[in-house]
Amino acid sequence: MPTLQSSIQSAQPDAAPVVEPGSFLTLHYRMAAPGGASIISTFDGKPATLSLGNGQLSPAIEQRLLGLPEGTRATFQLAAGEAFGERSPELVQWVARKLLNQLGDPDERYSVGDVVQFPTPDGMGQYAGAVQQVKDGDDAAVQFDFNHPLAGQPVEFEVHVIGVL
Repeated sequence: MPTLQSSIQSAQPDAAPVVEPGSFLTLHYRMAAPGGASIISTFDGKPATLSLGNGQLSPAIEQRLLGLPEGTRATFQLAAGEAFGERSPELVQWVARKLLNQLGDPDERYSVGDVVQFPTPDGMGQYAGAVQQVKDGDDAAVQFDFNHPLAGQPVEFEVHVIGVL
């Protein structure tokens, strides 16, 4: 016959799992720029699923998630440059129109603000650049900013950890 103490312990729910390095997570999240404008949010749609440590979130954001129990809702403020690094002037580059024609559609028209996907050198992935300027004529080229749009800015990160495996 169980004692009263053992009956009480077995009736208590197990502690919620917590986020650890390598955890597989289901979560809703929102990233906001200074002023609170959402850059990305999953709260109005399907939650995201990801594995911590695979580069799907910045290391600074992953650090904030470590130790959070399943079910937690939290908001973190990340200092300028902490989430996506500082802006790098070297990542603002001119790309010759001739090379763009080889990589994609020769009839493509570029406008300031367009975001263009480029293949990685190994062809296994992609990275993006935002059009800053367009130069026509004999030396036609497009200037791209390959910095993350939030590089060098403070970021607000809101999260609801739905599941931890």
